[in-house]
Amino acid sequence: MSPTPAPGAPTHERTPRKAAIASFVGSMLEYYDFFIYGAAAGLVFPKVFFPDTDPTTGTLLSLATFGVAYVARPLGAVVIGHFGDKVGRKRMLVLTLLLMGVSTFLIGALPSYAAIGVAAPILLVVLRIAQGLSAAGEQAGANSMTLEHSPEGRRGFFTSFTLVGTQAGLILANLVFIPFALLPEDQFLSWGWRIPFFLSAAVVAVGYWVRRSLPETPEFERASEEHEVAKLPVAVLFRDHWASVLRVVLCALVSVVSTIVGTWALAHGTSDAIGMERSTLLWMVVLANLIALGTLVLWARLSDRIGRRPVFAFGAIGSAVTIFPFLWALQQGNVALVFVFGILLSGVFYSAANGIWPSLYGEMFDTRVRYSGMAIGTQVGFALGGFSPVIATAIVGEGPNGWLPVAFLTAGAALVAGLCALTARETAHVPLEQLGSRDALPRDRSLVDA
Repeated sequence: MSPTPAPGAPTHERTPRKAAIASFVGSMLEYYDFFIYGAAAGLVFPKVFFPDTDPTTGTLLSLATFGVAYVARPLGAVVIGHFGDKVGRKRMLVLTLLLMGVSTFLIGALPSYAAIGVAAPILLVVLRIAQGLSAAGEQAGANSMTLEHSPEGRRGFFTSFTLVGTQAGLILANLVFIPFALLPEDQFLSWGWRIPFFLSAAVVAVGYWVRRSLPETPEFERASEEHEVAKLPVAVLFRDHWASVLRVVLCALVSVVSTIVGTWALAHGTSDAIGMERSTLLWMVVLANLIALGTLVLWARLSDRIGRRPVFAFGAIGSAVTIFPFLWALQQGNVALVFVFGILLSGVFYSAANGIWPSLYGEMFDTRVRYSGMAIGTQVGFALGGFSPVIATAIVGEGPNGWLPVAFLTAGAALVAGLCALTARETAHVPLEQLGSRDALPRDRSLVDA
């Protein structure tokens, strides 16, 4: 329940359902844009923007453009996080949506390498950087917004809808790509791949309308009225919360699982060495994430009862184990086992960590620096994970056991994330107004409206 205001004080009403819906829709629409780039980087860009290289080098360069957005993310996190803590969550969420939408539409309009030469991949990188700047502030803002609107005892549940939206965006991106991936090769590479990028115009219009109607969070409004907003949020963050930022960076390495499965596996599985169909792997990603839509919320609700740390650690360590049978099945070209282990990995285990991190990370910081802390911590960690497809392409070996270096890379990152989460304080039952304080104590569970 929200604290009762003093007589004559402004009323700050929490609207958790509206905040969760707005975060879901906004994240779905924004990450639709972000994920169609990932699919195109594995399936299209090597031939459209890097045709003069051999297939392996073309794939490597294409996946590098996917990773370059993660280099821009830490810078975007500092800038957008600063203003998110300074002027409010809502304004920054509208900005990130517009920036992502415009960048994605323009990628679809880019001429190919055959048309304008080296200018084509250069412009592709510029627009990808713009996407990265946008994504840097998206999830941190949506998570901060929903967390600060949520009632006690249900913060994990409501904040998980940001990630449900992200997964829905991934599903939508792959569903849109599937019919175009079935086109003849020449049509797909000339115009078919562009249509999903052009559809971002409609996506942005809907997302803008949804986010403009959402009120600012009660916690931020209260901090503004009481003049508690930090003049330099980043300075306060690194002075008082540097350990939490480092912990978030290491926990965010679990994202390597997602980028390996959603990007590198598409490129590797459809290579000449394995020869799986594009549509087959896209359907595997879709089904795994359809299941994740439900499991994300269930894991998050469980964390409201037993705590954030055990659920996150279970998901990260489970992902470290199941990446081995998934990549083995991919190497064998065994469609049935790719589906079984891909769904188990992405839809079940990874979802446990993925559904918990919005509340786990957000609860490490107080209102003054929450946006900055989540944005900087996650984006530095995501930047490290964002180049995992490039690293995997470079280290994958020849022969039946060539997939093992990639499996060890992915498992190592997930294991570090899971063990790091166990070093955090348990905050599931700490009152919102005490989050980020060293003296915070859990609320009496009997008083929580669960």
